[in-house]
Amino acid sequence: MYPHTDHQTDQPVLDVRGLNVRYDGRSALEEITFHLHAGERVAVVGPNGAGKSTLFKVVAGVLTPDRGEVRVYGSGPGGHVCIGYVPQRSQVDWHFPVSVADVVMMGRIAKLGWLGWPRKRDWELVRGALATVGMSALFGRQIGELSGGQQQRMFIARALAQEAELMLMDEPLTGLDTPSQEALLALLGELQRKGVTVMVATHDLQQAAVYFDRVMLLNRRIVAFGPAGQVLQPEVLVQAYGNRLRVANGGTIAVMDTCCEGDEHDHAH
Repeated sequence: MYPHTDHQTDQPVLDVRGLNVRYDGRSALEEITFHLHAGERVAVVGPNGAGKSTLFKVVAGVLTPDRGEVRVYGSGPGGHVCIGYVPQRSQVDWHFPVSVADVVMMGRIAKLGWLGWPRKRDWELVRGALATVGMSALFGRQIGELSGGQQQRMFIARALAQEAELMLMDEPLTGLDTPSQEALLALLGELQRKGVTVMVATHDLQQAAVYFDRVMLLNRRIVAFGPAGQVLQPEVLVQAYGNRLRVANGGTIAVMDTCCEGDEHDHAH
């Protein structure tokens, strides 16, 4: 069986202290310190190269920091089966021959162990999770045949089947059309109602303002962290985005930043 760490329920769901990470001789994250409350939704925003993906990988236990510590309910992330991590879609091999049900069942592996065999309850959780995200009809579909929105809903179903308590999603809205984005944001609300703590990296400042309890503005360091009304102000944003920030008449904020594979996008607020 996988190792499992009991929760210290008097500790924050996530407590990050003095985190430092270096890549190829350059600093990726510097002195990152924050904690999250159970059940809240946090948007992580900042320019490309700000360290958002690096932060998520460290919290998920995929990457080891050079200095500092991450505590999930009082202990290191490696011993927890309650962390659901969804990387950027570009990092997933969509040609791998597995079905939607296979991927969602992967959320149960940590509780079953590699040699464990899914029981009736495990399949009930998988089917229930797919029903929650509206994908029951795609149970046996190959993952390479899914749309972008369906891919993200599948990962949320995996987290539901996993019974995840901390969900990390790296740019889940990038490249999705508006209806798919709205459906995904509604599902994040469903996770919150189930008490799941959600961290989402996004380039969309408007969505960060509307759909999340707090916003973390990151550029290797935490520039600001708090309610959107305090963080998403021009005088604060310019500290992270510099000359990529544009403020139009009427106070509309636009960020000139590349969010994916070389495509230039304006992200308005």
